[in-house]
Amino acid sequence: MFCTQNIELDSGSGDVVPEQPGNTFRAVQQPLGEEPTESTQERTSGSKDSYLQLVPAVDQAVRLLLALANTVGGESSLTELSRTVGISKSKGLAILNTLRTFGLVVRDDRTKNFSLGPNLLLLSRALINNTDLARAATPYLERLAAETGCSNHLGVISGETMFVVARRHAPGGTYIAVDVGHRYPLTWGAHGRAYLASLPAEEFERRLRQSSILQAGETDRDGIDPETLRSQVEEARRLGYGMSLGTTWSGLNAVSAVLTVPSTEKPGEKRVAGCIVTVGSFSPDRAHQIGSLLVKAAAEMSEKLGPLLQAVNLHFPLSRPLLV
Repeated sequence: MFCTQNIELDSGSGDVVPEQPGNTFRAVQQPLGEEPTESTQERTSGSKDSYLQLVPAVDQAVRLLLALANTVGGESSLTELSRTVGISKSKGLAILNTLRTFGLVVRDDRTKNFSLGPNLLLLSRALINNTDLARAATPYLERLAAETGCSNHLGVISGETMFVVARRHAPGGTYIAVDVGHRYPLTWGAHGRAYLASLPAEEFERRLRQSSILQAGETDRDGIDPETLRSQVEEARRLGYGMSLGTTWSGLNAVSAVLTVPSTEKPGEKRVAGCIVTVGSFSPDRAHQIGSLLVKAAAEMSEKLGPLLQAVNLHFPLSRPLLV
């Protein structure tokens, strides 16, 4: 969900300050190489039909990236970039250094020139892959939503997290605010039980010794100990799906089954690439019926969507960005 609010921009510093009554600014196009000026802001001040505002520092960062994209040879000097965008060299350097921190720009130590960075490829690849995967998964999630009357979402494994790429809610059913792009701990809740059940015994035991695995996803009122978790995982291994009955979302239950693809590291074996999760206010008995539906759906999705699941690359940094 997106929301808009009016803000006042200090063109001198680029800082956002709280809105003052009666002051709104309308986004206007600036010619490449020209910074927004106070006179520009004055011309746009007072517009009541405005929904967009420009933040100068962000505007300049985007212009620097576009300037690099349009540079013959793919690299350019600080002087050339600053002149093209119409900002001082000191400001240009500060913005480029920030973009470097996130791997969106790189600097050649020999020539001192800048070029586009590798994390732009990650962004574009994630957009392409996730859009394709979400579109392909939609019919399956819609079918599950109709069959279960619950909220269903698809997540793919990204490091030690599950990244939600698609979701569907049943009309009139329980609505769960699980947004596309949200990350959960990989060992959390129902999908965590399903994932842990897919691991070889020795790998599961190794993870069980990690203290962080015991609390992830549990509510304050529902603690868990190693033996309880072991019992839940053994049940998930026997059933083919994991369950979280009232311990992930208070008053709600969840069921999950894993999606698998051929392993590139171990030919002939499978690896878990993602999970489908159903969440609702269903009874424990109904959870087993839903689990059977998920196992069938997961098998079909693994077969049909396998290439898309294998292509997804979601190893974005969770804290510090890639430093190039």
